[in-house]
Amino acid sequence: MSSKDKKRMKGGKEAIGFGSVLAMIMSWSANKAIGWAILHGIFSWFYVIYYLFTHHDWKWF
Repeated sequence: MSSKDKKRMKGGKEAIGFGSVLAMIMSWSANKAIGWAILHGIFSWFYVIYYLFTHHDWKWF
C-alpha cells in the first residue's frame, strides 16, 4: 500500500470520527440523555442530517 493510500484511509477515519462526535453533541444538546447520545453517535452522519431536517432551532451563522 502506498503512502498516498494510507493518507486517504486516515482521512476517512477522521471524517467518520468527527461525524460521530458531532452527532453525539447535537443529541446531548437536544435530549440531555447519554443513552441517546451514544445511539446517535453510532448513527453518525445519518443523525446529523436527520437533525438538520427535523429541528428548526439551529442557524447557519
